[in-house]
Amino acid sequence: MRLKKSFTITCIFSLIYVSAFTQNFDINLLKTINENESNFKNNFFNAASQSVIITGIAAPLGVLTAGIIKHDKKLQKDAAWMAGGYILNAVVTQGMKRIVQRYRPFVTYSFIIKRADGGGYSFPSGHTSAAFCTATSLSLLFPKWYVIAPSYLYASVVAYARMYQGVHYPTDVLAGAVVGAGCAWLSFKASAWMEKKHSAKKPAAL
Repeated sequence: MRLKKSFTITCIFSLIYVSAFTQNFDINLLKTINENESNFKNNFFNAASQSVIITGIAAPLGVLTAGIIKHDKKLQKDAAWMAGGYILNAVVTQGMKRIVQRYRPFVTYSFIIKRADGGGYSFPSGHTSAAFCTATSLSLLFPKWYVIAPSYLYASVVAYARMYQGVHYPTDVLAGAVVGAGCAWLSFKASAWMEKKHSAKKPAAL
């Protein structure tokens, strides 16, 4: 009984320590990124942040257009699952925001400079999840290094931009990256499963 009680107390203190360490690491890293302002950084990261919705819509629309021009039914279906993954990501991200209800860093810490619009809750980062969702979708559809590398580089720039702008913690963008990539992957797997199921129902050729 004493051993069980001691173990429980140890676990509680361990969780408190890990939570405090994570919070300190989070804000200290954010503070470092948020400092050293320049006009170039402001303009560059603002452009990266604002481009997320455009790229999120343009990517599946571009694939759909290519599918229509080439009369490629597969590309048209791929565009549909890309859009589905993007919608799923938006739903999951907004749902998590409402569950966690974490305040923006510039709200909690007065020394964090806000350089962009940031409404609602902070965790996870919606811009980051959308960027990584698009990057993962393109990488799964076109598994070539010249698609994968620029896609994830762009998504990483968006994640960094949201921290530089003072609207998200490092853990916000990390969670956003996981959520975005995960939703794209789930949509891809669901599409493959449906395609396999559809093919299995086709009557065998005589």
